Amino acid sequence: MAFGLKRPELLSWKEAVSRGDIAFLTHYWLDDRFPGCKTVTKVGCSDIDRLIKWGAQYGLKPEWIDYKKEYPHFDLFGHHQETILLKEGMLDQLQRFTHK
Repeated sequence: MAFGLKRPELLSWKEAVSRGDIAFLTHYWLDDRFPGCKTVTKVGCSDIDRLIKWGAQYGLKPEWIDYKKEYPHFDLFGHHQETILLKEGMLDQLQRFTHK
């Protein structure tokens, strides 16, 4: 279950992904399969080769991509999420949702 997003944020992410940009979207999220994780960051890009290359720099494997029809993306949780958001300069998303 996703929550904590505003519609304009979601629409902006979708537009960026559709353009072939690497786009980040963090939100609160609860799933019993991932105990202890309260947020997820979706890193999407419609250019699959670009998304794979981007993910490789962080050790993310192509088979981890959620190949949604229009919005392919990696889902980042926990340590990967925090490390990548810091390295990408996404401190606003990190602080907003993890209170760091």
